[in-house]
Amino acid sequence: MIQHMVNEETKKLELEVETLTNKLQQLEKENRFLQLTFEHANDAIILFNEELEFFQVNQKACELFELSKEELLKRTLYDFLELMSKEEVEYQEAQLEELGELNNELIVRLDNGKIKFVEYSTVRNPNEIGFDICIIRDITLKKQLEKETNKNKQMYHDVINRAVDGIVVFDKEGCFIDANPAFCSNFAMPKMDLLQAKLDDFVEVDYQNKMKQIWDLLDKHGRVRGELPVYLHNGERKRFEVTITANIYDEYYLAIMRDVTEKRDMELQLQNSERRFREMFQHALDAIVLVDNNGKIMRANPAASRAFELPLDELIQSKLSQFVPRNNKRVFSIVKQFGAKGEIREELEFHMPNGQKKLLEFTANKEIIDGLNMIIFRNVSERRKMEKDLRESEQKFRKIFDNAMDGIILWDDHCHIIDANPNACKILGFFKEELINNSLAEFINNDVLNDLRVLWKNYNDSEELSGEILLNNENGIQTIEYSAKKNVIEGLHMTIFRNITEKREMEEQLKKSDTLTVVGELAAGIAHEIRNPMTALKGFIQLLQNSLNENQYDTYFDVITSELKRIESIITEFLVLAKPQAISYQRKNASVIMKETLDLLSAQASLENVQFASYFEEGVPDIYCEPNQLKQVFINILKNAIEVMPKGGTVSIALQRVEGQEILISIKDEGIGIPEDKLKKLGEPFYTTKERGTGLGLMVSYKIVEEHNGTIEVISEVGVGTTFHIKLPIGSPTSH
Repeated sequence: MIQHMVNEETKKLELEVETLTNKLQQLEKENRFLQLTFEHANDAIILFNEELEFFQVNQKACELFELSKEELLKRTLYDFLELMSKEEVEYQEAQLEELGELNNELIVRLDNGKIKFVEYSTVRNPNEIGFDICIIRDITLKKQLEKETNKNKQMYHDVINRAVDGIVVFDKEGCFIDANPAFCSNFAMPKMDLLQAKLDDFVEVDYQNKMKQIWDLLDKHGRVRGELPVYLHNGERKRFEVTITANIYDEYYLAIMRDVTEKRDMELQLQNSERRFREMFQHALDAIVLVDNNGKIMRANPAASRAFELPLDELIQSKLSQFVPRNNKRVFSIVKQFGAKGEIREELEFHMPNGQKKLLEFTANKEIIDGLNMIIFRNVSERRKMEKDLRESEQKFRKIFDNAMDGIILWDDHCHIIDANPNACKILGFFKEELINNSLAEFINNDVLNDLRVLWKNYNDSEELSGEILLNNENGIQTIEYSAKKNVIEGLHMTIFRNITEKREMEEQLKKSDTLTVVGELAAGIAHEIRNPMTALKGFIQLLQNSLNENQYDTYFDVITSELKRIESIITEFLVLAKPQAISYQRKNASVIMKETLDLLSAQASLENVQFASYFEEGVPDIYCEPNQLKQVFINILKNAIEVMPKGGTVSIALQRVEGQEILISIKDEGIGIPEDKLKKLGEPFYTTKERGTGLGLMVSYKIVEEHNGTIEVISEVGVGTTFHIKLPIGSPTSH
């Protein structure tokens, strides 16, 4: 029984062993299969422990990390993730922990520096084996292809968007599908509006047949190229050079359109320019020749035939060297200069076949047309002769202009001075540079200038405007006599003028001299005629006065006697004017004479409330003079000073030596002054500013000072007073 039970148990055990053996064989078979699958898999398969250390790797894993199996099993995954941020690695670990499995990408850097992009699929500890199973695939090439694709795509968009030519995609109906900015700009429409339009909308009716031909060619050949005129919605007409390709994508067409409107216009202008050039070449008045680098004439116009005195067919194929002397050194210099610069402008004498010599001005440009040099000739023989004559004429005019005794100015319609000769500068008191481009208004009073302008308008070119004007400059007021002529050159007027101030002064002095002569002759006659009855009147008045004992008529006798003395004084002054007196000059001190005069008039000055303020410089030398006459001059001027101050005042007297051999006596009052227009008349016979004056006192004073070789200058300011400056020479006066 026991044996039976043992046998039964043994059989069970054997059966279990056999079953286990079969299972073991099956597991070994599966293990070998898995091992083969693991080793020969196309992807890297790796077992990681909890620290992500490599526990088991296949051959592909070694190839991926480019390390031997022994080396790789000593490493961790972290060793290859230095290019990834810590946060990204931790994030992927957290996802794996949470989900248990994960598909993602990593960037690994190998020991040799290579960088690889890998895609992985991992499971966290399946069947609790204690390891993470990770399958890794190298996707570096895929990433590079994606990058390249994106790059090409970006480049495509950049090329399309930045292309200078217009690029448009349209369908078989001609509806626009897409267009680049250049196309929108060329068609002057926003892209959104353009995508609502068709290509046929921009083609004029006259060119619709051309559009039909384009479609037919596209269907037949799939490509067409040509020019298409379009009419834009803004009314502008343009021409486009078009290249269309069919069926590029989903039955769409791609067209590249280049705006050639300006190019065609320029070509048309160039054609017109060439036509005009040919016409100008043939009909030009100047001689035009085209020569090669050896100076051989290849083309010439009819004007060149006339200039070189040769038929056109003979002129062509001739050489320019045939027309210039061989020994002319300038020819070599001109040719050398032309070779260096490529252009030149010169003049040269040419000898024509018929014996004529012509001075030709020419302009040459190197290789300007079809590799030929163009030379334009102009006969300047007559012009040079005219210029020479003109220069000689201008030189003559300039000599006359510069050396004229009168001042000459040239001025334009705006009264601006264009030129002036030296005498004009001298008269006006300016340098030539200061006068040029200055205006006449700077020298002539505005009122006078306006009057002259009115007269000027009424004069024609053949008439002359003449007269006199007053100029006020640093030399004082000058009298200018002028004569003006219109348009001596078109738009240029000439004025000739001279300073006649001295002439007018001499005329004035001559007039005074004539007046004095007449007055002198008259005075001599009157004096002699009056003195005799005056003597009788004086005698009988004295007898009558003595015969009357009563004093009731003394006042009358005093008045009569005073007036008779006045008449006698006037007669005496007449006689001074009538003829030169026999004057005995003495050497006297002018200060002494002036002091005696002041003492003589001090009583009269006191009665008129007038004070004398005198200053006599010490050491003033004596002068040669007639004391009584000089005293008469001082009396006349001082009495005038007292009489012009009825309310009193001060008369200042100064006597000093001035530069040179002269003394200066100044007598200044505080009267009402004398206006400028009356100052000029002082010293004239019978001219006076006083009610009972005769004007003879100052006239006699002027004459006495003149006979002493001196001068009297009067300076006066209205409301301030008048100053008489008397200058007398120290040396011996000339005999009279």
